[in-house]
Formats: sequence, structure tokens, C-alpha cells
Amino acid sequence: MATGHTTTARMTGEARREQILDVTEDIVEQAGFHSVTIDRVAREAGITRPVVYTHFGDLEGLLNALVDRGNRRTLDALARIVPTEPGGTPEKVLLDSLRRYLETVRDDPATWRLALLPPESAPALLAERIARDRANVVGALARVVAPWLRGDADPVLVARSLVAVAEESARIVLEDPEHATVERILDHARWAIALVS
Repeated sequence: MATGHTTTARMTGEARREQILDVTEDIVEQAGFHSVTIDRVAREAGITRPVVYTHFGDLEGLLNALVDRGNRRTLDALARIVPTEPGGTPEKVLLDSLRRYLETVRDDPATWRLALLPPESAPALLAERIARDRANVVGALARVVAPWLRGDADPVLVARSLVAVAEESARIVLEDPEHATVERILDHARWAIALVS
């Protein structure tokens, strides 16, 4: 059961909306999207069903709002993580970016679980947003790595490979946070970079 969200105190509309989304996120985290109902959200938020309907219209509106919020959070984070230009050595830029990414994932696991480990019961909108965001990150990263490449190396393929490694590293952090620390993942990344250098 979700904890820490139940309240009957008067809230602003925006605060109430965020509270409802927090409760919904907790339910998804614990039991998947298929377990979310208006009744359950209202009960766990300590409010009535009409309050949920007022803010989100219906269950689809609630789930879409949850996906949109997670999407905004991941995009904001990625804007801070993905470098806009190659400042420094490739190794330093990539390792610093990976560190920021993994720390962001570690600090907000619920949001990143939706993006990196979406449950089968997730709405189609989530898969569409994930694919779009990944394509945008690949494009931004390709522009950063292009000046580092020699010969006929393809910056998009390099960027896709780097994104795949970063996402898999983040999944490991989410699945085993005690063992797969950010430092341990970075040590492995340093070893891999040294191997191909």
C-alpha cells in the first residue's frame, strides 16, 4: 500500500494533482499499470473518486498524465546529462556523462524504472515516448562524438552503442542498487574504454 501520500488537508490544485500522480506511480511501481484503478488511487490518496476525475477526466487521462510527468522528468535530466559539445577528452566526457546519468537514475528510481524497465501493462503512449526520447538522445550524442571519429566511423552507430551501454548500466543500478553502485559501473566503463583504446 502506498504510504506517505494520504491526506485530507487542503491542497492547491497543482499539489493535489502531484499527490495523485505520486500515489499512482507507487501503485504502478508495486503492482503494474493494470493494478491502477480510480477507486484504488482515491483510497490510497485519502480523497474521493470525483477529485481524481476532476483532475484527470478518466483512468486513461490519469495514466497518460503519469507518463507525461515521467517523460518531462527524464527529458529534463537528459538535457543536463548529454553534453552539447565535445569539451575535454572523449573518455572524460563520456565517463562524466555516464556518472551524471547513473546518479540521476539512482536518485529517482521510480521515474527511470518506467523509462528503462516498463511493465508489460504499460500504455502504448509510454513506448512511443521512450522511442522518441531515445532517438533524440542518439541524435544529440552523435553530434558530440562525430568530431572524435576517424575514417568512415558512423557517429549514429557509435551513439546508439553508447546509449545502449548507458541504458543497460542504468538497468543494472535499478535492479541491484546495493551491489551495482555508480562507482562500480564507472570502474567497469573505464576498463572497457581502456580495452578498446
